[in-house]
Amino acid sequence: MAERSDRTPSRWRRPLLRWLDGVEAGWAVPLLIACFVAVWTLYLVIAYAGGGLHPDTLEAWTLGRNFAWGYHKHPPLMGWIAASWTSVFPLNDWSLQAMAMVNAGLALFFVDLVTRQFVTGHKRVLVLLLLMLTPAYQFHAQRFNANSVLLATWPLATWCFLRAFETRSVLWAIAVGCTTALAMVGKYYSVFLVASFAFAALAHPARRAYFTSASPWISVVTGLAVLSPHMSWLATTGASTFTYALAHANGNTFSSLGEVKNFLLGLVAAISVAALIWVLIAGRRLKQFPADFVAMSLGLRLLFYVAIGTIALPVLTSLAMGTDLPSLWALQGLFLFVVLVVCGTSYSIERFYTVNAAVVVAGVALVAVLIVAPIHAVYRNSHGYEEGRNFYVQAAGELTRQWRELTGEPLGAVSGDDSLAFATAFYSPDHPDYARPFEHQYNWGLPRRTTLDRGWAALCFDGQDSCGRWMEFVSSRAGNYVRREFTVQASLWGRQGLTRNVVVLMVPPRANGGTSPESAADDFSASKRSPQ
Repeated sequence: MAERSDRTPSRWRRPLLRWLDGVEAGWAVPLLIACFVAVWTLYLVIAYAGGGLHPDTLEAWTLGRNFAWGYHKHPPLMGWIAASWTSVFPLNDWSLQAMAMVNAGLALFFVDLVTRQFVTGHKRVLVLLLLMLTPAYQFHAQRFNANSVLLATWPLATWCFLRAFETRSVLWAIAVGCTTALAMVGKYYSVFLVASFAFAALAHPARRAYFTSASPWISVVTGLAVLSPHMSWLATTGASTFTYALAHANGNTFSSLGEVKNFLLGLVAAISVAALIWVLIAGRRLKQFPADFVAMSLGLRLLFYVAIGTIALPVLTSLAMGTDLPSLWALQGLFLFVVLVVCGTSYSIERFYTVNAAVVVAGVALVAVLIVAPIHAVYRNSHGYEEGRNFYVQAAGELTRQWRELTGEPLGAVSGDDSLAFATAFYSPDHPDYARPFEHQYNWGLPRRTTLDRGWAALCFDGQDSCGRWMEFVSSRAGNYVRREFTVQASLWGRQGLTRNVVVLMVPPRANGGTSPESAADDFSASKRSPQ
């Protein structure tokens, strides 16, 4: 049936077949990715209407407000991207939602660069369509953070590594060093990608030719040079990002076995829909898999070793060190397995199946936008989110209004509950600084006198015990302060939703206090005293 359909296609299939004809002409893949980004950005705009941005996205923007070679909780790439984006595009929800999906679109584009090393024509599109049926490029991507930035950096670095290994040219060797360094400043989990490159090169039959050339050593030197500003920052600030990362290494053998099991099951679940579609496409030809694996080209075998490394190395590390290992840390590597499966087939795939896959992807997207997104928005308006993002805009606006009413000045600094503080910095028209340095993010210390002299506010949700006790602790030492409580209500398209109480603490600026908000984020006590 597939062959007959390709010879005499139905009328509705002909536009899609003409689209597939444009793959090698250079316009079909960009069109697919652009439509994907546009549709899923629209989904986010509708599904999270009235809901505010995720705290991780707000944190990325907060980090990026002050350029640095590193930040005390995360490597700097997510902050750099958010700052660059908002220097061009508006500071609102849809803009940062578009940023998240553009990142996903770039990821798919870089995956296509890898795919075209091995196949041409509609198989390139099939790889992308299968990846679009995983949750990585929509739901994982929308939560823009240190994990999601790896969606783009991993395939880009992989493409450069494949080219460098094949050509051993100086330019590609430099590109590997630059892109692996970029992945590392995205998240240190990328060390497993770098180690997988080394493992793949050692396992490959052409290892002698590669390691006796200058290529790998140029890559190493380039990577270290690009990373040197960040490493210098680590050396001069106490390497707190490593401390934060090592906080995930507190398990034992038994807990690690559970982490590994959940890690592998999570990845299987993430790729299960795409795997089912592939089974339907391959059909009886699946029995050729062992022969195809044995006959795999040397380029695909190199990619296979990289893929194995990105799974085996985190698993071995977790078992050895007792680290946490959530599957979402590895979602950016799923493309390796999809490329291997599709490109490793010795038989041709009829365009009939690629058209069908495109219809499935389009159908899922339309159902998501037209049905799921409005239902999600209405549901969350009345049931809320755990982090309280329904109330971000209202809380930020009301705090700003009360602060101006109290002081007659713009709000310059804010802290308290992190999600509310990030949201106030973003949604308040004053865009106050987040006034708790990230090295003290979880210490609940006391603001320094200079911070209080300049004027400062904090806010917590009613019922947050640790935040409430901290407010009592600060109130007893702040001197002149105003503590208030107000109620905010979620709203969606004019329909009122659930309510929640917010407690705010406002310390007006002293008459002779400083007025430099830029230094507010540096004036915070390192005290770890627990407010009781």
